[in-house]
Amino acid sequence: MLELTGLTAGYPGARGIVVEAVTLSLLSGSFVCVIGRNGAGKSTLMRTICGLQAALSGAAILADRPVAEMSAQDRARAISVVTTDRVSSPGLLARDVVELGRQPYTGWRGGLSAQDRAMVVDAMRQAGAEQFAPKAFDSLSDGERQRVMIARALAQSSTIMVLDEITAFLDLPGRIEIMALLRRYAESSGKIVLLSSHDLELSLELARDLWIIDDGVLISGAPDQLIADGSIAKAFDSADVVFDGEKRRFLLRESEPRQASSHIQPSSAPRVIPNL
Repeated sequence: MLELTGLTAGYPGARGIVVEAVTLSLLSGSFVCVIGRNGAGKSTLMRTICGLQAALSGAAILADRPVAEMSAQDRARAISVVTTDRVSSPGLLARDVVELGRQPYTGWRGGLSAQDRAMVVDAMRQAGAEQFAPKAFDSLSDGERQRVMIARALAQSSTIMVLDEITAFLDLPGRIEIMALLRRYAESSGKIVLLSSHDLELSLELARDLWIIDDGVLISGAPDQLIADGSIAKAFDSADVVFDGEKRRFLLRESEPRQASSHIQPSSAPRVIPNL
C-alpha cells in the first residue's frame, strides 16, 4: 500500500508550496490518473512521491517504509518511473534499454537470467514495442521511445509505477491502448499505477480513481463522484470553456454571438470542441 501522510510538495522560497498536507492511501491494484491545469503541480507531486525531490513536510510511505529513507537499489525495486524527458542512449538497441529495467535485480556483473530475458520479451509485447527490439533506441520516434520506456518500467516489475505525461507523444489510438494496458496491468498484477495526464476525457473513461490538483489542494475520488460534486468543473472551467458532466467532455462557451443572418437566430449555447 502507498500512503501519503501529511505530504507537502513544492519548493523552498518564492516558488512555494504546490500541494499541501496530503493524507491518503492507495491499495494494491489501484490505477489512478492525476489531473490538473498546467502548472498545478502534478509533476512536482509525482517527483516527491518517487523520492526524486524532497518533501517540504510529511512523507510518502510504501509498504511501511518511507520512500525518502530507501537505498537507491531498494527504491529502484519498489518504484519505476517514466517521464516525458527525452532519453538518449547512444549505441543501445531498444531491447538493451528494456533490459536495463532488470538491473536492480541482477548481480554486480549485470548478467540476465533466462527469467529476466523472458520478462523483457513479455514487457515489450505488452507495450507494443517488440518490433523495435533490434533497432537503435536513438533512431526511434518520440512515440516509439515512449513505448520502449514503458516496456522498461513493466520489466522492472516494481511495486508502484509512476508515469508523468507519458502519453504526450502518442496519437489518440496509442494513448487509449497504453492507458488501457496500464489499467489492466494494475488490476492483474496487484501493482499500483499512478499516471499524470492532460487528457482529461480519456482519464475519466479509464481511471478507477482521479487525483485533482487545484490551488494547492489534492482532491481524490471516483470520476463519477468528482463530476457530480462539481470538482472537475471547478478545476477546469474558464470564461471560454465549460465541462459538461452529462456529455463528460468540454464545450466552448461563446459569450459573444456571431453576427447572424436574417434567417438564423443567434445562440449562446455551448458547442463541442472536437478532441480537446
